[in-house]
Amino acid sequence: MQRRGALFGVPGGSGSRKMAAGDIGELLVPHMPTIRVPRSGDRVYKNECAFSYDSPNSEGGLYVCMNTFLAFGREHVERHFRKTGQSVYMHLKRHVREKVRGASGGALPKRRNSKMFLDLDTDDDLNSDDYEYEDEAKLVIFPDHYEIALPNIEELPALVTIACDAVLSSKSPYRKQDPDTWENELPVSKYANNLTQLDNGVRIPPSGWKCARCDLRENLWLNLTDGSVLCGKWFFDSSGGNGHALEHYRDTGYPLAVKLGTITPDGADVYSFQEEEAVLDPHLAKHLAHFGIDMLHMHGTENGLQDNDIKPRVSEWEVIQETGTKLKPMYGPGYTGLKNLGNSCYLSSVMQAIFSIPEFQRAYVGNLPRIFDYSPLDPTQDFNTQMTKLGHGLLSGQYSKPPVKSELIEQVMKEEHKPQQNGISPRMFKAFVSKSHPEFSSNRQQDAQEFFLHLVNLVERNRIGSENPSDVFRFLVEERIQCCQTRKVRYTERVDYLMQLPVAMEAATNKDELIAYELTRREAESNRRPLPELVRAKIPFSACLQAFSEPENGSWALFQRAAQTWSGDVLTSRFASFPEYLVVQIKKFTFGLDWVPKKFDVSIDMPDLLDINHLRARGLQPGEEELPDISPPIVIPDDSKDYPVCSVASDIDESSVMQLAEMGFPLEACRKAVYFTGNMGAEVAFNWIVVHMEEPDFAEPLTMPGYGGAASAGASVFGATGLDNQPPEETVAIITSMGFHRNQAIQALRATNSNLERALDWIFSHPEFEEDSDFVIEMENNANANIVSEAKPEGPRVKDGSGMYELFAFISHMGTSTMSGHYVCHIKKEGRWVIYNDHKVCASERPPKDLGYMYFYRRIPS
Repeated sequence: MQRRGALFGVPGGSGSRKMAAGDIGELLVPHMPTIRVPRSGDRVYKNECAFSYDSPNSEGGLYVCMNTFLAFGREHVERHFRKTGQSVYMHLKRHVREKVRGASGGALPKRRNSKMFLDLDTDDDLNSDDYEYEDEAKLVIFPDHYEIALPNIEELPALVTIACDAVLSSKSPYRKQDPDTWENELPVSKYANNLTQLDNGVRIPPSGWKCARCDLRENLWLNLTDGSVLCGKWFFDSSGGNGHALEHYRDTGYPLAVKLGTITPDGADVYSFQEEEAVLDPHLAKHLAHFGIDMLHMHGTENGLQDNDIKPRVSEWEVIQETGTKLKPMYGPGYTGLKNLGNSCYLSSVMQAIFSIPEFQRAYVGNLPRIFDYSPLDPTQDFNTQMTKLGHGLLSGQYSKPPVKSELIEQVMKEEHKPQQNGISPRMFKAFVSKSHPEFSSNRQQDAQEFFLHLVNLVERNRIGSENPSDVFRFLVEERIQCCQTRKVRYTERVDYLMQLPVAMEAATNKDELIAYELTRREAESNRRPLPELVRAKIPFSACLQAFSEPENGSWALFQRAAQTWSGDVLTSRFASFPEYLVVQIKKFTFGLDWVPKKFDVSIDMPDLLDINHLRARGLQPGEEELPDISPPIVIPDDSKDYPVCSVASDIDESSVMQLAEMGFPLEACRKAVYFTGNMGAEVAFNWIVVHMEEPDFAEPLTMPGYGGAASAGASVFGATGLDNQPPEETVAIITSMGFHRNQAIQALRATNSNLERALDWIFSHPEFEEDSDFVIEMENNANANIVSEAKPEGPRVKDGSGMYELFAFISHMGTSTMSGHYVCHIKKEGRWVIYNDHKVCASERPPKDLGYMYFYRRIPS
């Protein structure tokens, strides 16, 4: 309660309404049972409304419920009062005023502002030397809007005083998401004052850095004792690495390292290996000068990247962000930016593209009154509420207004500055959609494509009635598998939400330039000279489309019953339906031979008009013979009690298994890969691993489907099912307790042989199955009679049509891997391209359509 004295120690507040202490007590008595003191674990929202992006900076301020600690703007507090009956709210308001001028005309000297007690961001557009902030708090009792000004410690009941103090001194519920808060808590390293630095003549160049033990050029750390430049770990500070900096510390004991590229006159990222945490080095300038680095002349660039970071890739960063071009800011509905929370640009870019689609606008913003009125008691934990809130924030124009004209500023500043909020901070949205996800809940950079699929999954699971806006992305893929030995075929269909287009590097039209550039680059690196200007591979889009449509060696081997042998297969993919909106991902990210992530830096002439009608699936053709649906041979273990693990050592090529295991894959996964590809070699088995490595049972021991009472590997929830396949009730109860319907739980458990973990994964990966499936109900009714039913479920809903599309948005990535860099989004609105670069929204002059990562096409009506 350290703030209590500071907040309530001054008797009487400006604007407080004087009345007897007994009168205030009498006024609060009926509401005392509803006033709570925040406990450990309670989330106190005092910076942002649950339904809008209003804050204490907004004109109407913010109302914090003294029972639930949820916050509401002036337009939404009445809704919460009507729904819950909670009457007592704390009203928070921050006032911004011009500072009093001294006799010389300048502002009076800066001093600590004791009138600021709210943990809020200051307005970046205002010069703190010219303006001052004053925070105001008061209790408001609904429905009469009776106000009790704070501080009022002498007249308020003790419980109310303690509750108010606790609310005002509480930490932000997003503290773990805010990287800025980490800096304030960094300790000073105990090694900084007496750090030993070797006089070995090492001087660090301004560019061309590379790890001394590998070829990495990102996430590099300078050891402050001996000047070694080495890479960090992949999970530290959002970047990839092989951990050589840590290995060096273990070999030498040299404790401190600074991350190259973060050095500015204000400081840098310093890590102590001995203390195992990020630290402060008060003598950093001296320690850097020892290796020839003048800290005071280092300058950062936009998005937190330093000049030295971007020199090797300056073209990509400049072209995508349209640097050097005078861009006109855009304001109004649909032109609202999203503030970067620290590596949250992947989320911002995807959400800008999503809410440029009319179906999403109608589903959420169009249903705003109904969604808000029927939201749960804690709307911060409701997906549809938060999607609607974000969509309204982006589309309403309420948070994207042009600056006030200069002549009006003079008039406004005479009384009080009323700042216009430009851009919204998606903290609440990010906190909800990323919770329980190990990657998206972190502050590391992420793959925009993976987040897009994650969002589609959330939309599917939280659809509003029968309306599902993600239907516009869904399409069916026909996969044709042809046996290399018998030439027979098998056709299957699967659901997908985006088209993954390979990069046809072999089709580059400037191969001679690329070869010359690579030779020049290597020579410059060896001689420690500046790198030459980047030459980017130019790939025709037609070549990428051709690579997509060509047959490829499949990842499965086919068992031939007649010959009792395995045979390879050839896989061809076609569109069984065309979606209303086609999302195309360029597969720019891959792994090198050393398993280090890398990115194809290419230019692809993506078309504005796209015709893929020739990729329409045709089904079984005359003269084609279908493959029989036969399971591979069953190997019966010597001791049936050891089932389902099979002793197949004599049937598996152990040399191929070891080759894969040496790459770092789990041994059991390697054995399965070799087995299911018919001992066709490590390369074919590797392809199987790449396809199946995300499956939950990837590293589990090899099992033989079809033996004894076990379910067949090809068994589906729609196959023959009897009493023996009735899932255990305790497992069904576990899944239903998580919020899923009983019918859904039974479907998932039957499809996964009652494996709980796999059943949950099945639910998330099969959003197209109806929760009220007639089949499941029928099977439950007939289970006791052991009646086998044939199910004929509806297929997934698709919006098929023409394969003619036009480009309306694309997301671009800058950097060398998905674990680092920056994303921006370009969207075509009202006939012109607009760039969304975090909170900045401007008219685009040269949209870099050839450098995109994800492209959004809409169908052209036929």
